[in-house]
Amino acid sequence: MKNVVIYHNPRCQKSRQTLSLLRDNGVEPEIVEYLKDPPSQKRVLELIDMLGIEPLALVRKKEKDFAASGLSAKSDKRAVAKAIASYPVLLERPVVVVGKKAALGRPPEQVLKLL
Repeated sequence: MKNVVIYHNPRCQKSRQTLSLLRDNGVEPEIVEYLKDPPSQKRVLELIDMLGIEPLALVRKKEKDFAASGLSAKSDKRAVAKAIASYPVLLERPVVVVGKKAALGRPPEQVLKLL
């Protein structure tokens, strides 16, 4: 299997469930604890493209840092990438990447399509 990467928050139940699901399917991913090692703006742009989603779908809008980020419904992809790089807690998680494809583990079973 190609390299598998999970953008993971160990305090998040969905993130832990997704990691367990990967392991239950024989995959030991590279774990990126994005709160300790935030993705760059460039990487966030890549994730948005790989996921094929609207940029704001990658943002946790209920986090208190959302207001500080300056994002709104009209924010473009670059603004979202800059905000997530500056406030990594805003990254919707978990994100699993396999090669040039990615899936959001909400629900965790979504990532199985990558395996």
